[in-house]
Amino acid sequence: MILGALCMFLSVAAWAQQDKASRPSPPMTASGKVGGATITINYSSPSVKGRKIFGELVPYDKVWRAGANEATIFETDKDIMVEGKKLAAGKYSLYAQPGEKEWSFIFNSETGQWGIKRGGDTSKDASKDVLTVKAKPAKSASMNEKLMYEVTSKGFVLRWENTEVPVAIK
Repeated sequence: MILGALCMFLSVAAWAQQDKASRPSPPMTASGKVGGATITINYSSPSVKGRKIFGELVPYDKVWRAGANEATIFETDKDIMVEGKKLAAGKYSLYAQPGEKEWSFIFNSETGQWGIKRGGDTSKDASKDVLTVKAKPAKSASMNEKLMYEVTSKGFVLRWENTEVPVAIK
């Protein structure tokens, strides 16, 4: 009986791990070096699917989990400066608050949570916000069907639909 229950638990756990890759918004990772720091962003990548994203699916002036499913995770192995403000080495949930002319990116010390609550608001606990920075969105050179992050030598860029938002890191 116990052996059967253990086998069922292990098979369900293994299936749950494999299942993430088959989600409509599969897990993705962007990683790279900025100066001497290794930056890694783990996120779930939703698709446009003919929808208007910013200002509709993702409302302006409302905090967003910066991806789908679980909250997006931003990790740095060294202290860095993000848009001129210090962020200590560590792992953070990354949230964004899109605006038509300016975005906020919020680094939060709580990690591992689902990105939204039942009502649709983010699961972000504001008391655990570590850093908030501003960035300017721009029209991307091409349409990006899937949300993607890219770590470059100058920081990271969020790209989705017809928008890209670069965030400077030193």
